[in-house]
Amino acid sequence: MSKKGKILVAMSGGIDSTVAAVMLKEEGYEVIGITMKTWDYQNSGGSKKETGCCSLDSINDARSIAVEHGIHHMILDIRDEFGDYVIDNFVEEYLAGRTPNPCVLCNTHIKWEALLKRANQLDCEFIATGHYAQTRFENNRYVISKGLDEHKDQSYVLWGLTQESLSRTKFPLGGFHKTDIKQMALDWGYQELAKKAESYEICFVPDNDYRSFLKHKVPGLEASVAGGNFINTQGKVLGQHKGYPFYTIGQRKGLELAFGEPMFVLEIIPETNTVVIGKEEELKKKGMLVRNLNLQKYAQLDKPIESITKIRYKDSGATAILEQIDNQMKVVFLQDVKGIAPGQSAVFYEGNDVIGGGWIQSSFEI
Repeated sequence: MSKKGKILVAMSGGIDSTVAAVMLKEEGYEVIGITMKTWDYQNSGGSKKETGCCSLDSINDARSIAVEHGIHHMILDIRDEFGDYVIDNFVEEYLAGRTPNPCVLCNTHIKWEALLKRANQLDCEFIATGHYAQTRFENNRYVISKGLDEHKDQSYVLWGLTQESLSRTKFPLGGFHKTDIKQMALDWGYQELAKKAESYEICFVPDNDYRSFLKHKVPGLEASVAGGNFINTQGKVLGQHKGYPFYTIGQRKGLELAFGEPMFVLEIIPETNTVVIGKEEELKKKGMLVRNLNLQKYAQLDKPIESITKIRYKDSGATAILEQIDNQMKVVFLQDVKGIAPGQSAVFYEGNDVIGGGWIQSSFEI
């Protein structure tokens, strides 16, 4: 029996989860590694070679390293749950004229649920992942804060985790920079792992072509939505498009119309297969409504507070006033913000701490 107990570690075969597992092993935990098979790449209709966390190479890498360090390793097939929940939602959101955020959905409803279920079966007190984030217990709440490495921080994609999930989760890499993690891998003799390219694509769309993925998943979609109108904010028809699901808020490239100046997607109206386009200035909005809240630092907000709010993963954030109304958040920015996309995650920060987050429902002017 190890001196620190048993911990279940999600091992993707990449450098971060590998170092997390070995680090915990050296700290004295009895580590069990688990690699989750979420998706068969051949089902995506993609054109590139299979890569990423679900590839056979990655699964074999995870198993090989686990065995080398005396870590019991298993593979968990969650393709059915993943497909039914994450893939179906991804398609449904685009068909509803929204821009989905599948990584957040997967973390919250698939990976953590699967990890905790298996941890219970194996009598593991904790689970761990290779995310760059930190947690602590304060004022009877489990709080996520940004990882020490600002460039690698992944707290944005973890806003959906519940208090119960956080109470059993460890992020061993949260207090390190990526350069430290690479050096650890090199010190352990994993030169190839340290050089392994990182993927920032959606795991089930490895060629990053979500339009082809939608066409593959929804036979006949392209023909059924082709020929809708591009209009401006005054309702004037400016041309025809290839179908509303193939556009996203803020998109500039690929409109295939000449205007003499840059034009951007401002709004998507699925009911009429209409895409509203306009100048960059017209992308700016003063506020938004955020639905399906999950608050972490506080149980609820009893009065309006100021926060830094991020509307996409690589967003640097903007100062806003938050006002909770039941399970919605009214967010008013102190300066106009560009490209608020319904369906994306909005995450609220107080300093480095995650207050909570939710799904963007709509934007508004004041």
